Amino acid sequence: MNIDYTLEPGRVLNKKREYNKHKPVISIVTPAWNSSDKILQLANCILNQTYPYYEWLIIDDGSTNKESLRYFDKIQAMDDRISLLHKENEGLSRTRDYGVAHSSKETKLVVFIDDDDLLDPTYLETAYYAMCANPNASWCYSDIINFEGEESAWNKFFSSERMKYENLLVSQAMIRKEAFYDVGGFQIEGNGYYEDWIFWLKLLAKGHFPIHMSYYGFWYRRKKVSGQLKLAHSNHKRNMKQIAFYAEQIKSVVRPIEFPRENYHWDGIREQVDSVVIPKQKGDKRVHILVMVPWMTLGGADKFNLDLFQRIDKEKYFITLVAMQPTDYRWRQKFECACDEVFDLSTFLDRKDYLSFVQYLIESRKVDIIFNTNSQVGYSFLPYLHTKYPKLPILDYIHMEEWYNRNGGYSRDSAAVGSVIDKTLFCNKNSENILVHYFKRDPQSVGTVYIGVDEKKFDPKHYNKKKLREKYQIPTNRTIISLIARIDYQKRPFLLMEIIKKTVQVKQNVLFLIAGDGPLLDEIKGISRTEGLDEFVRFLGKSEYPDEIYAISDLTLNCSIKEGLALTSYESLAMGVPVVSSDVGGQKELICDEVGVIVPCLQKEEDIFDFSYSSSEVQNYVDGILKISSDLTRYQKACRQRILDGFTINNMVQNMEEEFQKLLKLQKTDSSTLSDHLDIMKELINMFLLADKGQYQWLVEQYNLSVYGSKSSEYEMSRKERIFLKCQELAVRLRIPEEAELCFHFFYEILRQLKHFVESIIMVPYLLIKLFIKFILLECHRVVRILKRKLSDD
Repeated sequence: MNIDYTLEPGRVLNKKREYNKHKPVISIVTPAWNSSDKILQLANCILNQTYPYYEWLIIDDGSTNKESLRYFDKIQAMDDRISLLHKENEGLSRTRDYGVAHSSKETKLVVFIDDDDLLDPTYLETAYYAMCANPNASWCYSDIINFEGEESAWNKFFSSERMKYENLLVSQAMIRKEAFYDVGGFQIEGNGYYEDWIFWLKLLAKGHFPIHMSYYGFWYRRKKVSGQLKLAHSNHKRNMKQIAFYAEQIKSVVRPIEFPRENYHWDGIREQVDSVVIPKQKGDKRVHILVMVPWMTLGGADKFNLDLFQRIDKEKYFITLVAMQPTDYRWRQKFECACDEVFDLSTFLDRKDYLSFVQYLIESRKVDIIFNTNSQVGYSFLPYLHTKYPKLPILDYIHMEEWYNRNGGYSRDSAAVGSVIDKTLFCNKNSENILVHYFKRDPQSVGTVYIGVDEKKFDPKHYNKKKLREKYQIPTNRTIISLIARIDYQKRPFLLMEIIKKTVQVKQNVLFLIAGDGPLLDEIKGISRTEGLDEFVRFLGKSEYPDEIYAISDLTLNCSIKEGLALTSYESLAMGVPVVSSDVGGQKELICDEVGVIVPCLQKEEDIFDFSYSSSEVQNYVDGILKISSDLTRYQKACRQRILDGFTINNMVQNMEEEFQKLLKLQKTDSSTLSDHLDIMKELINMFLLADKGQYQWLVEQYNLSVYGSKSSEYEMSRKERIFLKCQELAVRLRIPEEAELCFHFFYEILRQLKHFVESIIMVPYLLIKLFIKFILLECHRVVRILKRKLSDD
């Protein structure tokens, strides 16, 4: 994940949300001693939490700094859920124990957080729901963002074995009080100890296990080594003896719950988690929209969502975004800035609990509209949600139909549950017509809202073409043709190479820029080399600055077999760059004769893996390139105006807001007869999740590989990883933990050489036996031939 470290939570205090009154469910304990003004930012983090039923106890451990005492008083006055308790100085551990002892007797969960660290606004809610859904787990923690003194992400698989030699956790977590009392709390007097580590080891020794949420819910401020941390490091040998003592109490492996994971079976879905206390939001007159998406990653559909929620009127609309598939979210922080709240269910729940959490959100936020966009899980939920909440309008948005994907893709999903959807919107009229005429949807229930482009960002006036050509080392005497796309089958990169090959035969002064990565990139690079095209092709890889590529281009190319209406076409035209595009999706609804060339697509979608393209199709692209390049100035003048005439993001947002208002005016009747069939709808969800099991497992493995560096946790470790763990254990026992990696490489190399030696010893007799058998077989074959010859002579 690309983390923006400037987006620290708690920079501002959000407008307070109003809820029905309820006793605290969670106790938050913060030990404080001579705190700096950083505690004010933590206060904002606590008050910005999306779950409201908590108490926050600030335990002043005998502070002497008058400024700190003023901070404490200021924070206490901010909210009646905050309590300030003063005590004599006894150290960090005793202060935490004191906080738990003075917390409300009604709360079952406690969260520890130090006075200068930060929390994601959804942390309490996600950890609380995860703990309720998994009542046998004893504590819950998330991945960590280190900031200030050091900027990095801390994300590791949990391992009870590794915890004996390396502390994988910090003090911040949500813990069951029952488990806390079971091990006697921290129980360490004085300072300079590894009290957090010891506490986790005590829990593990008694068989308590954690939940590991796989999102960055906690921000850990990395300060210079001073104070308590410096004292602890100076007593490292003493502390490690203590760690060894507590580690020896752990007699068996403790298995955690780690998300994301795939463990869905025939036990069915849960409609609700009984122990959850549902808050009831009130007093907010904004329209609450629950948005269901598959993920938050780089793509046209995700860009549409992001653009919409960034520009939507925040005074009128409240957006809750729910993602349902694991992926390395490069855009999560962007969505968190654009939406009021963001939840990735795969990071803290099993799939059997997804439906219960969606219902929890509907009821706690008093949702006004359900908006599903490209989420298959969301589509499987819609019939149930329609039946459970019959007056709640449902909207979905589709970017294209895909005949090579489930014979229709999301259009098929939408058509399958079309009777419960109040409005389906498309980004182009071609796909809208297919839903009506092929999938037989009611024409009154569909429509088109074109996506848009930020015409202020994508404005050629802001770019110095000469300097950018120097930056990218682009010659000035060539026509620059760009393709910006993921290099996969949908984009037909092998056709692209045929087009390039044919183009350079008739026009030598061209240079093709290919910006993007993907599974087929290496293959087309190989084609470029073997066909002698490297002089005419530049591979730029994945680009974070597509606007700069448009700025140095004379025209752009799109030879996809499938598009809805490509975002790159919008951006290209906004930059005054004409487009040559295949006639797929709604491309010709945007690209008219004044701004580009539409090329007939002569290949059927179901033949996407057939790379033998017709010479006519290749020639049509070449003709389009030659046509535009021969009259570039005329085309370029019309391009930007085409966008300004109705294809900007502001146009899109305005049209979407109009659709939301139409939905709110619908007079929906209560379909009470359907409520008798909720069991059927639950089973349909169950069948979908089972059918999707393999795909979800693959996504889990890919996520773990990209984030944690391995497909699975220690219980399925490779032999190499197990050897490293043993070397780490040995290094700690020898009081040389820093040399763990050196020990590993030393012993691993010895084992590797020993293996080769044994194999070579075995290989010699093996080869001799093999040669002997081969000799015998050859001799037998020779004898048989001689006998056959003799028989034939006789």
